[in-house]
Parts: sequence; C-alpha cells; structure tokens
Amino acid sequence: MSLRIGVDTGGTFTDVCAFDETTGEVHVRKVSSTPDDPGRAILAGVTELLSQVGDRSITDVGYFAHGTTVGTNALLTHSGVTTGLITTRGFKDLLELGRGRRPHMYNPQADKPVPFVPRELRYEVTERVRHTGDIEIALNEQETRDAVRALGEQGAESIAVCFLYSFLAPQHERRVAEIIREILPNVHISLSSEILPEFREYERLSTVVTNAYVGPVIFRYLSRLRERLAEDGLTATPHVTQSNGGVIPFATAEEMPVRLVLSGPSTGVVGAAQICAAAGHPDIITFDMGGTSSDVSLVQNGEPKITSGMEFEGRPIRSPMLDIHTVGAGGGSLGWIDTGGHLRVGPQSAGAFPGPACYGHGTEPAVTDANVVLRFLNPEYLLNGQMKIDREASVTALRAIGAPLGLEPEEAALGMLRVVTANMARAIRVISVQRGYDPRDYALVPFGGAGPLHASRLARELGIDTVVIPEIPGAQSALGLLMTDVKADFMQSKITRVDQNRPERVDAAFSELEGQAAAWFDDENIDSRDRKIVRRLDMRYAGQNFELPIEVPEKLNDAEALATVIDQFHAAHERMYGYRLENSVLEIVTFRVQAVGKSSTIELTRSEGAGADPSQALDSGREAYFDPETGYRECPVYRRDALRAGNRISGPAIIEQMDTTTVLLPGDECIVDSLGNLVITIGEAS
Repeated sequence: MSLRIGVDTGGTFTDVCAFDETTGEVHVRKVSSTPDDPGRAILAGVTELLSQVGDRSITDVGYFAHGTTVGTNALLTHSGVTTGLITTRGFKDLLELGRGRRPHMYNPQADKPVPFVPRELRYEVTERVRHTGDIEIALNEQETRDAVRALGEQGAESIAVCFLYSFLAPQHERRVAEIIREILPNVHISLSSEILPEFREYERLSTVVTNAYVGPVIFRYLSRLRERLAEDGLTATPHVTQSNGGVIPFATAEEMPVRLVLSGPSTGVVGAAQICAAAGHPDIITFDMGGTSSDVSLVQNGEPKITSGMEFEGRPIRSPMLDIHTVGAGGGSLGWIDTGGHLRVGPQSAGAFPGPACYGHGTEPAVTDANVVLRFLNPEYLLNGQMKIDREASVTALRAIGAPLGLEPEEAALGMLRVVTANMARAIRVISVQRGYDPRDYALVPFGGAGPLHASRLARELGIDTVVIPEIPGAQSALGLLMTDVKADFMQSKITRVDQNRPERVDAAFSELEGQAAAWFDDENIDSRDRKIVRRLDMRYAGQNFELPIEVPEKLNDAEALATVIDQFHAAHERMYGYRLENSVLEIVTFRVQAVGKSSTIELTRSEGAGADPSQALDSGREAYFDPETGYRECPVYRRDALRAGNRISGPAIIEQMDTTTVLLPGDECIVDSLGNLVITIGEAS
C-alpha cells in the first residue's frame, strides 16, 4: 500500500493526484467533471491514474482523501431536502427576521434570501432556558410529538432543532431528538447545541438549518461513494476535507455536513502554505482559479487565516473555516454585454458542459476562449494533447461579442482579461486591504487550471512584485489533500471578563473542550505522539458586538502569558479598526480548541542548481498577442517538466505543462527554485 491519493472535484475538471511513497514520485490526472454524479468522474479519474502510474491496483492505495463541492452546490442550486424546524415558542420567524438591517444599505427594495425552511414547516413548542443556563419552563413533550408527526405528514426528510440558549443547557434539544427518532426513525436530525454551541441566536439557527438542509444530500453522496470505492477494492478509510483545511473520515463528516461548505478550496491553501514556507515565502496570498470560480486566501507566517464563519448568499454560516473569499471568475466564466453597453465577465459559467466555445459544444465566449484567441493557450490542444480544441470557434465567439463594441476578436479578448482581472483583484482586496493587510507585502501564489495564466496581470493590478507558482498548480488542491492533517474543532460560548491576575480562569474554561478533543483523538485512533492542540479565544472590548480571534499558548498559567494574549488582541484590533483601547475592559466570548492529528505527508525534495540556461526546455515558439500596439509577437514556449533548478526565463514567454499554462508578460523575470517552483519577479506595467 504505497500510494496516497487525493481527489479534488471542481465545476469543470476533477483532479486526481497520487504520491508513490516508494519512489517519491507525484502523478496527476485530470478528467472532466460529471455534475450529475460527481462520483462517476472520481472513479474514472482514479482508474485512469492507476493505469498511468503503471497498472497499479486500488488495493495499493493506503490513503484516500477527497475535496468536494456537493454541499456547496446544493446550497447554490437550492437542491437540498425538504426540511422542518422545531424551535422555542415565539421564534419561528427568526429565519426571515434575521438581523435588523437591510442586505444593501442604500437599496430599500433589496430582497432577503428565501429561507431553506418554509413557514408551514416551522413549529414552535413550549420550553424556555434562561441566559444563565437555568431551565425556566420545561419542554412540553406532547407539543413536540404533535410537531414531529405533522412534519412527518408534510414529507420532511430532515429536521433542525434550535432552542433559545440551548448552547448552555442542551437537554431539551436532546429530548426532542429522542422523540424524533421514536416517531420518524429515518429522518435526519440536526441539533444546534451539537452543530454550533455558540451564542447569537440567528446565526446559530441559520447554521443548523443549513446543516439540516444539505445533510441528507451529503450523507447519500459520501456513503454511496464510500460503497463504490469499497466495491472497487479500496481498503483504506476514505477521508474528506473540511472547511478548516483538515480532513476527517467520510463517516464522521456525514454527521456534520455544514463543515464541508468550503471543502473544495481549503486544502489548496494548506498545501500552498507549506510549499511556500519551505521556499522562503511564509507570507502569501493564494489565488485558486478554476473553471467556474476563483478562491483567494491570505497566509501569514506559513499559517492560513482562520475565521469562525461566513455569509453564503446572505445566510450566515458559523463554522471554523479558512478565511477564503470566492468570486465568480474562472476559465469558464462567460463574457456578455450589459444594458449599458459595457463588457462584463461572469459570474455565469460555461461549466464542464457545454464548456468554452473551443471545446466544441458551446458558442458563448469564455475566459478560456479569450486566452485561446490571444494564443496564450495552445491553439490546438490542452492537457498535453488529451483534449483537442477548436481555436476558430473561440475566434467566432469573440468576434460576436466584440462586434457591437467595435472591437476585433483580439481586442475583445484583452478586454475580457482586463475585466476578469479587476474582478479577481477586488476579491483579493476583501481578504487583505479590508482586513488591514497590504497585498504588496505578500507574494502571490496562483494555482488551479487557470491561475498561472492570469497571475502576472493580477500581480500588476495589485502592486505585488513576486509570484510563486508551485510545481503542480493545476492540481494543487488535490496535492494539498496529501499534505494536510486530520482536524476537528470544539467550541463553547461563555462570556468571561478578562482578569490579568487570574489566568487560571481561562485555563479552566478550556479544560472541558480539551476533554472532548482527547475523546475525539481516541475515537480516531490517533497516536499520542501525533496529537496537537491549538487554542483560540474570540475576544472583544466590553460593549462591542463583534469579536476577534486570538491564538493563545498551550497554558496560561501566569499573568505574563495572559498579558501577551491581551497585547495580541490590542494589536489585532488596531490593525482591523485603526485604534486600540488599552484601558477598556476585555471580554472573552467563545473558547475554541482545534484538535490536530498529524498525518504522513509528502516530503518536499530539493534539487541542485543546473545553471541559468533553460534551452533544454525550449519546445517551440508561437506568436501571441500581448497588446494592440505591438500586435502579435514571437514568443518562446518552454516545457515545465524540462526546466531545472536555477534556470532563468525572461518575458514575454509561455511555460506549458499538463495541468496549466504560465504566461510571463514583457518585463517579467522567472527563476526556477530548488523546490521546482517558478519564482517570478514582476516587471513594470506597460
């Protein structure tokens, strides 16, 4: 069992990556995604890769990990199951009331998102827990039974339960779960006290409803995929990525599907952080551009930024996750002209089918077509010849969108690239400038099938002077699956005033969560030598409505250690909001513990320098169109797999490999480092 396999399912392609522990070789395979049944593409990709490696068998696979967008797609397309809700009397409309603010400040007609649970499937029962955790009114079990029976008659496949202050006293929710299992044994159950034991009623309600809505969808998908893999001969326990960048077994993930919302893009960030830290670039901004969307994230000191939640189409989802921002800008994003006569790109996407016009099925121009027209992409084939393409179809599509604007196909193509670059730059500013970080202080790390194509333009737009392109960027998320650890998160809201002279109070509050983490380690059979605990506090100044996450040392057993945490909070607050209040009272709102089980990962190997001359990798040349002033100009094309450490390339140039294409604009300088990364120094903007 010497093979470790990671599979990442995207909107256009499914990437399969294998690491051979015997030879140290990494193998990659891309197949078209099958949105109607993602598992079909996974099984096909694994089969093709095993054949590519050398007629290996799936019984040789000792580790299997998967990043999936099934849950995300179910939310995007509103294709979850019929879901019911049982809540405290008087709170059935909280899903629609939400917070007392408009989605868009200056648009009084803006619509709020449609709730996943319609009003007729929301039931109230009598019970009340006070803010202290004391039970004021006992649960009315007869009302509960009536509500459960009614939901069963209405066809509910999943039921969410969310009571006021249940994060302090969960016994009422647990009793409701017992009643549901008694009356409707086949219904999926989600309890807010288990999914999110935190304060803020609306966010907790929205999160548990989301979990219930997609729960059966993810359960059916993962359980079926697990069966199909086992039928094919896989004996290893399959794992799936969580939003926090860690992996967990399929069976564990099926219990808490809301933690898979960012399953797809998270491991790419984790892998890029490790690779770039080893290469001497600990501060990076990752840029994952696939066929449908682009995901961006910020990494500082080699550690991805963590957030406690996000908004998904206006619905809050609270769950530990990497701070990733997504924008509808990918290789399949379609160009179109709005009512004002302006060129726009995305968020509509050509997807895997019909795909860009050059794939031979669609007629609308996609970003990929723009790159084909400009000849940045090979005009005859992609994926090292695995996929033939039709450049004339791209030219026709770009001519059709350019004609109303008086543009030639090449000018329309450049216009599409400028628009999509602006969209991606805006996304990066959300996770950098708006968080108090200057993107010019970071290296840009592009991956995904389309990331390296656009990296130089994007870096110029943001004022970034260094771009680092990993060795297998087109399958970085799949590779990242083989570089991540097993992780689980435990949290508890407990508002506590910070007293610098009593650090033991903070340690005591962590003890229960660490006990849960220890039990999880035991359940997952993680060796004691591979266990790690990360502790965080959500802190704020007393009276504030929002808090900031602060990582704390393993033990706060003296006032000096707690004082360091306090200083870290003041610094984080000043970076985020521009000021600090040194003399204000501090509060801890939520205690968090992340349990990390270290797993075997790919070992990065370094190569000796082979000199600056890259001529052995020169494959050919072709004319490419960089700007209207110079038009088409001859451009050297290099094979990435033939480049060696120390090789230098000056732009303009194109570097091709199976999973992606890198474009160096005029003025760029590229060197291959000892880990095989392309390190590009960005030239002056023309």
